[in-house]
Amino acid sequence: MSHRDNICKACEGTGMLSDDEGWQYRCGVCHGDGIYAVSDKERTARVMSVDENNRMLD
Repeated sequence: MSHRDNICKACEGTGMLSDDEGWQYRCGVCHGDGIYAVSDKERTARVMSVDENNRMLD
């Protein structure tokens, strides 16, 4: 498997995601490293806090 096959499709390898208002936060799929690996499947998802406008507080 090549390095290109391991690039996180959620964040396109950047490690960051953004919402519709442009707020950026760490990718929850690859955990911010831009590479999706088998070890990412084993990590549990963490619940993120949000403000009154439903924006993530990371």
